[in-house]
Amino acid sequence: MDIQKINCNKWIAKFTTLSHAVIAGDFIYVSGMLGTKQNRLEIVEGGIATEVESILYHMSHVLKACDAQFQDIIKINAYLTDIDALDQLNGAYLRIISWDPPALTATGINELTLGASVIMDCVAYKPQINSFQEITPVYEMENNFRI
Repeated sequence: MDIQKINCNKWIAKFTTLSHAVIAGDFIYVSGMLGTKQNRLEIVEGGIATEVESILYHMSHVLKACDAQFQDIIKINAYLTDIDALDQLNGAYLRIISWDPPALTATGINELTLGASVIMDCVAYKPQINSFQEITPVYEMENNFRI
């Protein structure tokens, strides 16, 4: 099985210790994403809903670079610093992933880097992934985010 590491440095800032995604066979493993401003390691303002929107915006770019889309996601993990904010996470999540959503696990944790309120990762299934693609936004969201 070939393994391909994907980085979208033009759109999404990252820590040097990770790749944005790894393609292993027909599976895409997207690293934990924070709700950061485009190409900056700075958390967006506006609370957890805005962070979730930003995270999903970043995920869409990573998936596009892997020749995949939200509908290919089979599992999402969300880690919140305040588990009582789960309703806010779910609301923002369902505004964007409005079709039959994938499996989702939400866990409360103590603290996240950069003072983030939430971090999310996902696994997607996409048979016969070929190559890295240039990223093109395809959906415009509130707060000037484009997916």
